[in-house]
This record gives sequence, structure tokens and C-alpha cells, in this order.
Amino acid sequence: MELIKTLSLDLETFSSVDLVKCGVYKYAESPDFEILLFGYSVNEGPVKVVDVACGEEVPEEILAALTDDAVEKWAYNAQFERVCLSNWLRRHHPEHFRSYGVPEDSVGGYLDPTSWKCSRIWGAYMGLPLSLKGVGAVLKLDEQKMEEGADLIKYFCKPCRPTKKNGGRTRNLPHHAPEKWDLFKRYNARDVEVELGIKARLAKFPVPDLVWDEYHLDQQINDRGIQVDMTLVSQAIDIDARTKHSLLTRMREATGLENPNSVTQMKDWLSGRGIEAESLDKKAVGELLHDADADVADVLSCRQQLAKASVSKYRAMQNAVCTDGRARGMFAFYGANRTGRWAGCIIQLQNLPQNHMDDLAEARSLVRDGNFEALELLYDNIPGVLSELIRTAFVPKPGYKYIVSDFSAIEARVLSFLAGEQWRIDVFREGKDIYCASASAMFHLPVVKNGLNGHLRQRGKVAELALGYGGGTGALRSMGALEMGLAEDELQPLVAAWRQANPHITRFWWDIDAAVKKVVMYKTSVTSHGFRFYYQSGMLFIDLPSGRRLSYVKPRIGTNRFGSECVTYEGISLGKWTRLETYGPKVTENLVQAVSRDILAYAMKTLQDFFIVGSVHDELIIECPPGVDLQAACDHMGQTPPWIEGLLLRADGYECQYYKKV
Repeated sequence: MELIKTLSLDLETFSSVDLVKCGVYKYAESPDFEILLFGYSVNEGPVKVVDVACGEEVPEEILAALTDDAVEKWAYNAQFERVCLSNWLRRHHPEHFRSYGVPEDSVGGYLDPTSWKCSRIWGAYMGLPLSLKGVGAVLKLDEQKMEEGADLIKYFCKPCRPTKKNGGRTRNLPHHAPEKWDLFKRYNARDVEVELGIKARLAKFPVPDLVWDEYHLDQQINDRGIQVDMTLVSQAIDIDARTKHSLLTRMREATGLENPNSVTQMKDWLSGRGIEAESLDKKAVGELLHDADADVADVLSCRQQLAKASVSKYRAMQNAVCTDGRARGMFAFYGANRTGRWAGCIIQLQNLPQNHMDDLAEARSLVRDGNFEALELLYDNIPGVLSELIRTAFVPKPGYKYIVSDFSAIEARVLSFLAGEQWRIDVFREGKDIYCASASAMFHLPVVKNGLNGHLRQRGKVAELALGYGGGTGALRSMGALEMGLAEDELQPLVAAWRQANPHITRFWWDIDAAVKKVVMYKTSVTSHGFRFYYQSGMLFIDLPSGRRLSYVKPRIGTNRFGSECVTYEGISLGKWTRLETYGPKVTENLVQAVSRDILAYAMKTLQDFFIVGSVHDELIIECPPGVDLQAACDHMGQTPPWIEGLLLRADGYECQYYKKV
């Protein structure tokens, strides 16, 4: 057989574990997991399908290639194939399984990702859809993903409901539907062909090695997983059930309603007390509570607590956790394909509730002990307590600790640096509070946190959060300006004051806008503020300082909803591929977030000898032995990358025995 240089793969598999809810690590770990079909192509050659379910054997040279670092393995969403093959090889061909990492690490059950590449990541790097079907459609490949696939996967890859008609079986096998099985094999082959088509179409736009290095590090973090305190998780779910039963009982006794959780019944009950409620959502109930008498307020408070989805994250932890107590596959590399930022999966660590309780440790101990009576006695809102404790379910393995380190105001620092807004750069250099400094620059008054003119700091904060990327009064409202005490007639003056105080940032937006429009209009190349914008093969590209680039598909000049000239491009919005509008401040946001993302990736590489178990926005969670120095870790993280020399970074951190927000 010819020397294998590249191996393109696609697997069809069976497991009784729900892949969507639990993720591939738990899915492939199931005792009944098996590979049904093994489709592959050697060196971009003809596709072959091994019918494993019907007893065919994967060729020995292909098995050997799976752990040969010299062979480049490709798949669409390669993490699925790599993790599935890790478990399958360990069970059926242990002589061919070889892992990586040191004994103290928890990656030992999986194939080394270093020789694996993912065509999904390639597509995401190019700004394409995140599904194989979507990429094939946008690229107009000759071979498209077969429409029958979803039905075939449901039939062969998942358990079925036993019925009289199917003889009470819980699973469909090849001999139950031979014609479907033949179609399934064609489907498996077609997926490999589509993957090969993607690679061929994108060949002149290679992904830089630095991005593949980041991908391999991401896969290592996903393989490592994050430890979950399952005692806390199970007790929290049990306490939530008891709390909801108690709240419903209390509401029934107070209202006489059969189902006080019903919106219709509750509205009628309130109407009988002279309260007309158009809505009973969180905001509406909060407003009603301001003026309600004690009896009504108690009922509404109970309703608010019932509505709090405090256990959905705990259930997600139960679903995802592997047999060793670690949840894996929690992070999606290039999950946000506009900027390349990470996204969360399964448990979604990117959007965990914050914790503000002074007695967090005590509350955690009570929940972990299942002490419902003490919780009822000490806390008015048990669902709220459970919500604040969600972060604390993540714990380091025995004998280790967490170091949590994050960048200080990284987007504000990057934006100020790129735009050359010197007064802001000086604020960061001097270690001052950017919210106070911003308020001071806007209102021409000294502003000191908890001191002189301290009440203006909140206005500086909301302005900083809302206005850095061209936002106006609508952005201030979305950021909660009115709820923070600002009046409607104060919003526009606040926008004007912020822009006047930040003239270089404001000019930066429109310099970027002009560059993008010129490139798209004249299909040319422009350099502005250290970024190169250029048009090539129907794409708008922007080179970043790190060596990455941003991609905008099929850009053209259009008209926005206000009747003004703008650039439009094809991209993902609300999960659908559509044409989107953009303009200078929005592209600025993309650039700042992309550069900030690259700085985080640089920090991850700097700290890769530590055991990173999570990356959340601008924060890293590190599982390490007690002797690791906190300041040393923060100093490593706060190093400025060589490709953006002069940017002032700072990383702060803390140690803990369970994850929390300090």
C-alpha cells in the first residue's frame, strides 16, 4: 500500500447516551458504544467504507495510521472522530492505542490531538457556516451532504422505542432494513467526499500553523476536563425539588388556585385583587412587587423563585460528567466564527451566574450536606442560593487547587491602544480606575471611587460598557442605564460626552469604516491603524497583528435600514446563514474582540505547562499543585505578546478550592 500522508475520516456510531445533551466524551464512554461504519480516504484518494457493524475489519495499516504522528488525520468536527476512536481502540485494538500527557494529567484516555486537523475549523476560519451541510451549500460543492442523513442516523445510531410492530426491540440493526443500511453506507462515503471537497475548495486559503497549535491546545483542555463535585450537584437537584414543592404548596394555600404556576390563573387571581398584569415575566413581576401588599408580594415572590432555572446547569453537569467525575468537551474552538473566540458547550461555563453571597462557604456546606431545614431557616430564596452555588460545583482534584486568573479590562485596553487614545493608556499605566477616569473626562470633574463625586462612577461604567463600539442611547438602555438611575433625557448627553472625551476612538471607528468600504467598493487593499484590509476571491480579509485574519464572505456595498450606504456580507445570525450589515464601529468591535482573543490564546500557550481546565471570556482556570505561585501564574498570563508591543496588560487572580467569582 502507498505511504499514508493524510487520512480523511468519517464515522457512524451507536450509543444509548444522548450526544447533544451529554457530549461526545460521555457518549463514547458508554458500554454500548460502537462504531458502525468507518469511512476513510488515503491521500485524498477514493473513499472506502468499512462495514464494522457487519463484521468487516478496518485494515491494519489504517489502524496504525491513527496513532502515527507523521500521518495527518482530517475529519469534519474531528473531536468526535478522535474521541470515538480513542475509546474504540482501547476496547478493541489496545495494541494500536497510544495517548499523551504526563501521569498527573487526566488526558490519558484519548489520542494525541497534535496530528489531527478539522475541516470545520477551516470553514469557521473562513467565516463559513458551522455545519457540514451549510459549508457544502455555500461553497457549491459538486458533492453535497445527503438529505436522508438525519433519518438514517435516527434509525441506526440511536435506541428505538419497543413496539409490537418491531418485535419489542430497542435498537435497529442492519438486517432490520437492508436497503436503508446500503443507503447509510453511501451516506457515510458522501460525508468523506464532502470533507475532501471542502479541503480542495479552500486549499488556497490555508489555516496558519499558529491557529492549528491553538486548536490542539484547546483539544487538550477539552480532553483534560474539569472536575465536578457530584455530591453537591445531586444534593442541589434534590433540594431544588423540595423547595419547589414547598413553594407551590405555599402558593396554593395563599391563592386557592389549582395551579398557581399557570399564567392565566395567576392573572385572574391578581385581577380579583385589583391588579391588572399584562405580563408575568421576571421584569413585570419585579415591578408589581414594588407596590403589592404583603400577601400578594409573598405570592409573587414565590412565583419569582419558582421561575428561577437554578438547576438546569446542575442537570447539565449530571449529563456530561464522565465516570472519573470530570466533565469534558465544554469548550468550542472558533465557536464564534466572526472573531474566532471560544464558545461554551453542554454546561456553558461562559454564562454561569455570578456569586455575591458573603457566606458562600457556609451555604455550600449546607447544600452539600443536604440540610434543607437549615437552608429554609436561614435563607428566604433557596433557588437564588442554588444559583449562586453553581460555580462552586467545579472543584480541583484531590491535593490540588485552582488558580483563577483574568485580564483587567482587556477590551478597553486593546481599544485604547489601537485607537491611540493616550489619556486612557495613561490611566492603565498608572493603575487607575477606568470608570472613574472616564466619568472624570466626560464631566470635567475629579471622580473618586467611594469618594469625591463617586456617584458619577456608575455613569462612567455604563458609558464604558455601552459606548465603546459606536453604541448610542439604545445601547445604554440595553446595558440597564435606566435601571441604574439614569433618566431618559440624560442618555443622549452621556453619549455625546463620551464621544467628546474619546475623539481618537471615535475617529478610529470611521477610519475603519472608510477602509472597509474602499476595499469592497474597489476590490483593493488598504492599511489602516496597523490592520491590512483586502479583497480576494470574493472575500474581505483583515490581517490581525497575531498572524490570524478575519474573513467576511461575499461582501458588497448595500443600503442599511436607515437608508445609508453600508457594507453587507454573508454570515450566521441566530443560527441561520443570511446577509448581514456591518459598519465601522461594528468592525471595530470585531477587531478588538479578535485581538483580545488572540492575547488570551497567547496566554494559554504561555501557561500550557500548567493544567488549564477552562477558558471563560478573558479568564483562565488552572488546576495545579499547592506549591504553584499565584503571582507567577498571573505574571505569565499578563505578558504582552511580541506582535503587539507597547500594549499594557495586567492579569489578576486568586486561589480557591472551588470555582467562584471574587
